[in-house]
Parts: sequence; C-alpha cells; structure tokens
Amino acid sequence: MEKKNTIGHALSVHLRGAKLLREVSPRFFVVMTLHSVADALLPYVTVFFSAQILKELALLRREEVLWRWVAAGVLCTGFFAVLRAFLYQRKETLTDDLYGRKEILFARKMFSMDYADMDKQENHDLRSQIRQNENWSGWGLMRVPEVYEAGLKSMIGILSGIALTVSLFTTPVPKTAGRLTVLNSPVFILVLAAIMVLVSLLAGVCNVKAISYWSSAAEDATFGNRLFSFFGFIGLQKGRGTDIRMYNQQNLVSAYWDKNRAFGADGVLAKLARGPLGMFSGLGTGITVVITGSVYVFTCLKAWAGAFDVGSVTQYVGAATAMTGSIFELTGLFGILKTNTGYLDTTFQFLDIPNAMYQGSLTTEKRSDRQYEVEFKNVSFKYPGAETWALKDVSMKFQVGRRLAIVGENGSGKTTFIKLLCRLYDPQEGQILLNGIDIRKYNYRDYMDIFSIVFQDFQLISQPLGSNVAGSASYDEAKVRSALLDAGFGSRLETMPDGLNTQLYKDFTENGVEISGGEAQKIAIARALYKNAPFVILDEPTAALDPVAEAEIYSKFDEIAGDKTAIYISHRLSSCKFCDEIIVFHEGRIVQRGSHDELLEDETGKYHELWTAQAQYYTE
Repeated sequence: MEKKNTIGHALSVHLRGAKLLREVSPRFFVVMTLHSVADALLPYVTVFFSAQILKELALLRREEVLWRWVAAGVLCTGFFAVLRAFLYQRKETLTDDLYGRKEILFARKMFSMDYADMDKQENHDLRSQIRQNENWSGWGLMRVPEVYEAGLKSMIGILSGIALTVSLFTTPVPKTAGRLTVLNSPVFILVLAAIMVLVSLLAGVCNVKAISYWSSAAEDATFGNRLFSFFGFIGLQKGRGTDIRMYNQQNLVSAYWDKNRAFGADGVLAKLARGPLGMFSGLGTGITVVITGSVYVFTCLKAWAGAFDVGSVTQYVGAATAMTGSIFELTGLFGILKTNTGYLDTTFQFLDIPNAMYQGSLTTEKRSDRQYEVEFKNVSFKYPGAETWALKDVSMKFQVGRRLAIVGENGSGKTTFIKLLCRLYDPQEGQILLNGIDIRKYNYRDYMDIFSIVFQDFQLISQPLGSNVAGSASYDEAKVRSALLDAGFGSRLETMPDGLNTQLYKDFTENGVEISGGEAQKIAIARALYKNAPFVILDEPTAALDPVAEAEIYSKFDEIAGDKTAIYISHRLSSCKFCDEIIVFHEGRIVQRGSHDELLEDETGKYHELWTAQAQYYTE
C-alpha cells in the first residue's frame, strides 16, 4: 500500500531518521543544535545593540550610557561570533564523520538480514538506489540534519524577529500626525499582517513547487551518476588494466563519457533550472522581498509620523530583513521535507525488510562425542523467482565421522544442498532433521555453530593473518598457529614479516602482504579448522588449483579432519577417491551413491560418465 505523503508522515520519517543518526553519532545533534542557536541569534544581537547605540547617539548622547552599550554590544556579538565559529568547525567535522557512520546502519542491516533476503538481487538494487540518491543530490538520511538545522534556525529567527519588531506595531503614531494616525488602526495592522502571511504562503508554495522538480529528474540523474561512478574511475582499477589495453576499451569508456550529460549544460537538471525549477525558485525569492518592502514602508511611515527614533528604525528594518530570510527558509523547508520523504521511504523500505526465517528456540546439544545425525527427508527447494527446482525430493542420512563427497555437473544442486544443510535457506518441501528434530526448531545461531565451511567463493579480509583465521581481533594464538600448520601454511607463515600480525593485502597499509590464490585457500581452510565444528564442509574451495595441488590439500585435510564429519564438493573426481561415500547429483536429484569403486563399475551411471571425461588428468 502506497504511503500518503502527508505532513504527519513526513515529520514521522524525518524524526525516525534523526533517531537513527543519533544512534551512530550521539554528539552530532547536540553540537548542531548549539550552532544553530548561536547562528540564528547573532544577526538579531547585532541589530539590537546597533539600534541602542544609534538611539543614544540620536537622542541624549550620554557618554557613559553610550560606552556601556558599545561594550555590551562588542562582548555579546563577539561571544556569539566566536561561539558560532567554534561550533561551526565542530559541526562540519561531525557532519563529515556522519557520512561514514551512517553506513553502520546499512551494514548492521546486511549483517542481521536473513541470508535468503541478502542474496536477493532486488535488495541489492534497492541499496544501490539509496546510495545513488545520496550521491547525486544528498537526498535521504543526510538531508535529515539539514531539515533539522534549517527548521530550528528558522523558528529561532522568526521568534527573535517578532520579539524585536513587536513594538513596531504597538508603538502608536502621535495624534498630531494627521492622516498617518491611520497606522494606529487595528484594522490596518491586521490587513498588513494578513498580506504578509499570504505572501509568505505564496512564496512557500513556489518553493515547494521548485523543489518538487528534483524528484522528476531523479531517474536520469541517478543513472547518470551510476555511469560516472563506474566509468569515471575504471582506469584506476588495477585488475582492468590488461583488458583495457589489449582490447582498447578506453574507446567504449569514452563513448559513455560523451553521452552522459545528466549533469551537463544540456542535461535534465540544467533544463529544469532554465525552466520551471528556476522560474518557481526565482518567483519564491522575489515574493519574499514584498514582505521586506512592506515592513520597510510601514516602518518609515511610522518614523516619519514621529512614532519612534532612528535607532528604532534600524532595529525594525534589520530585524525584519533577517526575519524575512528565516520565513523564506522555513517555507522552502516544506518543499525539502516533502521531497525528501519519498527518498526516506525508500531508505526505510530497505531497513525494514523483515526477517521471515523462523529462528527456533531449542539449544543445540554440545556433544563431546560429536554424535550428530543429519537427515534429509524428501527435501525440495526452488530459488525465489525461479521456475525450476534447484533440488527435488532429496532424501539421505549422514553417517557421523565419515567422509562424504558430493559430485555433479554445474547447476546440479550441490551448493544448494550445502546451503540448505547450513540453513542459509529453508526448503519449500520436506524436512531436514538434526538428531531427529527439524532444524528449524533449533536456535539459529546454535545450529550454525556446528558447521565449518569453506565456500568456493570464500573471502578473506584485509586484516592481520591471525584475525582472518579466528574471525576476531582477539584470539588464541597457539590455536591459530596450529590451524595454519594443519592447513599446510606452515612454511609460508615462517616468511611472514610480523607473523600472525602480518596485514594481508595493501588496502590499508603499504606493508601489507599479497598472497596467492593457493595461500588464501589454505588460510580459509585454517579458518574452518579454528572453528573446530563437528561438521567440516569444503565446497570446491580449490577449484582454481591444478589437480596435483588440490589432491595435496585434500589428502592433508583428510588427516586432520579426525572424528569430524567431512563433506567435500568437487568437480575433480580424483580428489573424492579417499571418501567413504560419494553422492552424485544431477538436475537437482540424487542419481547415484556409493564408493568410488562401486560407482565406477556402473558404466551406464553418471559418475562413470564424469570420471571418463576427466580420465586424462589422472593418468599416472
């Protein structure tokens, strides 16, 4: 259901945005509030003391009084000016910091999101849209502080202006002023006030209309920014250097540079600025001048009639001018508030993605004998949006402590099987049981803790070697070192300049160490060993290695798996020969299972077909 963009809804989402930003930067709004107060009051403090000094100069000219006003004026304006400057620097520092800290909100969401939702492309597209909205125009969460600051300063400015101009309306014109005594009439004052209010509202309507055109340009501007973000920096990407040079891809890049005119003089924003956006914006600015002019005329007429002195004229005119600016900013704020609400709705659409996966409550038993039994019973699974089943009617039971190999062609369901086993997804049909109990009934985190997995697309972090293995900044160094030695990384560890504290990669330091693909795979295996879970799964983590290197890793790993249940997924069937049982997947189903020798005897089976196709790699 589409949300109505009412003022109540707009205020609600902006208040929620402010609360979220305050969570990641508690001091930000405190400093911004203090700066806004100082910034809003300074013009009125200056106007007030200037008026008092001029009034004393024009009338009594008392030296001692004049010096008191001058001293008070210098001290007060100086205090507010210094305070504003100090707070401004602090506010700008915290604002720059907030740009980075707000990403914590999205990172937390990604960390806590169900894997099934995190894996959906539409959710990544939604996050990308939010990021592009922020990049091309600052719409979204980072507009919330701007709205807060502008609103606070405007309200303080208007209230201060009213306080300094109220006597303009209450001070009567002398009866000797003749026809100008009409200025004392309540009707005249009400008419003048009504005109000022109507003009202010009209200026606000123009501002709202002008700002609304930003949304109409959002699609073109967002796409243009995406093109610039990608093609504008493609030449700086280290991994693309060879392709760009070998295939002259710079010509393709140049084509996008030339055609991307979203922010150019002929782009949609420029056309809007020359057209309706500029017209309404200029009209709104011009209309507010009418307010200032009305106050000027009214003030001058009352001064001419003898209602007050030149000092008061300075006070009223200065306060009215500053107040007009505050009114104009407040009316424009409604346009920003309305437009930004749509962008915040998109932000909260992402942050409010619900976790639909049932978390369970049963505690997974910590068995010292590692006697965990897992069974698939008629399990079928289809990826969201897919028409075909990734797995169909899969039934099998694990024998604890044994070696299980899973083989099959690409797309046969091997990795899907592992994702269901680890409960990254839940099946649409059937059950997966742990010790006879549906795994959905177990506490989700507890259940995940019984698995150590090395996925084929594993990732290491640009952090110290020890932290990569342990997944934590603090860890058991002896245990990490043992895991690395067991994974075959011992000789390389000896050459690391800072041992376990050696930074991997050069993202954050020039002293970082670049490691090869094979070395990274050994670190990933060590990470799985460090977790020391009863189930160890290798999902083609050595696909980039040659068969000899892969066989070496698997043979070593078989020794250290010990009493753990080990599951291997591999395209290379020779690495599965040492397994107790091999399961063959084809088109989402289990089509064969048995030992290597048993499966080879069936010359019509899928395993024999796959083995024969790879035989040349295993000829001794």
